[in-house]
Amino acid sequence: MKSKGFIVALLIVGILLIFASAYVVDETEQVVVTQFGRVIGESKKTPGLYFKIPFIQQANYFPKNLLSWDGDPGQIPTLDKTFIWVDPFARWKVVDPVKLFQTVNNTVAALGRLDDIIDPAVRNFITSYRLIEAIRSSNRELDTFEVGLEDVKKEGRYGYQIVTGREVITKGIMEQAQPKLAQFGIELVDVKIKRINYVEEVQKSVYSRMIAERKQIAEKFRSEGKGEAQKILGEKQRDLKQISSEAYRTAQELKGKADAEVTKIYAEAYGADPEFYSFIKTLEIYSEALDDKNSLVLSMDSEFLKYLKGYSE
Repeated sequence: MKSKGFIVALLIVGILLIFASAYVVDETEQVVVTQFGRVIGESKKTPGLYFKIPFIQQANYFPKNLLSWDGDPGQIPTLDKTFIWVDPFARWKVVDPVKLFQTVNNTVAALGRLDDIIDPAVRNFITSYRLIEAIRSSNRELDTFEVGLEDVKKEGRYGYQIVTGREVITKGIMEQAQPKLAQFGIELVDVKIKRINYVEEVQKSVYSRMIAERKQIAEKFRSEGKGEAQKILGEKQRDLKQISSEAYRTAQELKGKADAEVTKIYAEAYGADPEFYSFIKTLEIYSEALDDKNSLVLSMDSEFLKYLKGYSE
């Protein structure tokens, strides 16, 4: 009975020892085994089941995937003495967990080393270049004045050519910081600038210039619109006068043709009996010349009264 209890106890102790000695490494992890704080063997990077001496050796886990670093936004002057807020960020990974453990021990302390190395590199590069180099990456034609870029205003709207550019600056920051991080077993994968902004003292003047610039552009569009409107109105008046003159000419031509046709008809009608025509025209003259308001003194031999004389006889 005692032997059975002893065997059961041994089995339990054995199981506990197996659980204490076994550890698992998955795809996103790498492990450094230490004994009394000293690294034993090489790091375990291949996923699988591993064993160590229980209670004496310890498995220290480190991430194998990409890790993020966010820098603290800082006020930095550019080469042209423009103070800006720069907010950088980076992506990094642990490539040598043994070095990392021996130097900084864990990833939390590694972030402090990233702060100490990347932040000065960012400051060095930003202060070494003009503002336009830090915010632009190409020489594309500007849509409008980029307010605050004094070099552009001095050398013309599109006169300033980008020599370095933002991408080259961030690449230089990474190249400067990487050798200093290699001693910690860290590989710096990428460094970028999340945001660049003016300091509070400069923002108001910048916004005022931006507003003035937009108002200038708006006024230009308004003046161009007014000029185009006047041009359209002028063309409208010209077309109206042209249409009116052509219509008047056509009407006069039709009226002239009608008058000619009437005269022709009258001439043909009166030509058939000239005496009758003379009689009708003389009567028309009588109606116009002889009324109760006018007096006409003529001799009895006047040709004008020939029809009246014939009627009185």
